[in-house]
Order: sequence, then structure tokens, then C-alpha cells
Amino acid sequence: MKRIIVFASGSGSNAESIINFFNHSETAKVTHVLCNNKNAEIFERCERLNVEISLIDREVFDKEDTVLHFLRKEADLIVLAGFLWKIPEKIVSSFPKKIINIHPSLLPKYGGKGMFGKHIHKAIKENCELETGITIHYVNEKYDEGAIIFQEKTIISKDDSIEIIADKIHLLEHSHFAKVIESVILEGNIRG
Repeated sequence: MKRIIVFASGSGSNAESIINFFNHSETAKVTHVLCNNKNAEIFERCERLNVEISLIDREVFDKEDTVLHFLRKEADLIVLAGFLWKIPEKIVSSFPKKIINIHPSLLPKYGGKGMFGKHIHKAIKENCELETGITIHYVNEKYDEGAIIFQEKTIISKDDSIEIIADKIHLLEHSHFAKVIESVILEGNIRG
């Protein structure tokens, strides 16, 4: 049974979807959530779902080894589910191909620092894109540049609002993220 640590920053709908999926799995279990936002809705979700959650401090995360030591002891796989901080290089190098992120666009389009959530959907709308989607990828030292594991597209129309685009992306995320995580584990790419 592999241990998944989820990193989240906001509402936590993807984290909840992953937690619920692996509650019924013999492959892995979400054992802890780390969050960088004390006001995030994920705290309420974790309480309801009976999953441990800890608040992480930026200074500690970037400059100390506390989080790294915790991860080395507790994680077989790290999943970023709407986590907005860049992962420090010391964590990335300690967990090669064991940190997975989901991005709400078809990378390499609309990736990089500052490109998240509504910023992406707004840019897609302004550029009159005909499709968008999700990218699930390994995390490396650069924003959104790790090896792509999976992509799924959705069609958008010129009449779609930013909110409609966001809803289409959430449907894709909730349909695919946990299944892709499981397939990565089952294919033997994650060794605990």
C-alpha cells in the first residue's frame, strides 16, 4: 500500500476526489495533506474526510529541511492538487518521478509562473482557443516543464465564459487525475 501525500492551496476539490478514490483502493492511500494557505477550504474537507492536514510555512518550506524529512519518512508519492508554490529543488531531487502535478491547460501552452486557475482560462478565452484540457505531469525544477504523463482535451466555444471553461476543466480533473495516479503506481514507476 503506497502512501500519498497531497499538497493543496485552495478549495481542495481535486484533493477530495483523490482521497475518495483511494479510500476504496488496495493500491494506495492519501495519508496526509500539506497546505500553504490557512484559510483554504481543504482544511474543512480533510476534517470531514478524516485525513490529517498540516499548514506549511513558506520560509520553512523553502529554506529548512523539515518538510523534506517528513516526506522522506512518510511519502511514497507526492501529488500536487492545486498547489501554487514551486517545489524546492532539494525535494524534487529527493523524489525523482515521484511528484505529480495537474495543470489546467494542454502544456506546453499556458504554463509557467503565474499561470493557474482563472488566469489560464482567461488567457484561453482571450486567445479564442477552440480546445483546452488538462495535463498531468511529473514535477521537475521548472514550472510546468516536467515530463508529461497524460493529457485530455475538451472543446470550447466562443460563447463559453471563463466559468464554463473552468467547469469543463474540473470535470476532466475529477474524471482522470486519481485514475492516472493509480496507473502510474501500478505500472511500477513508484517504488516505496
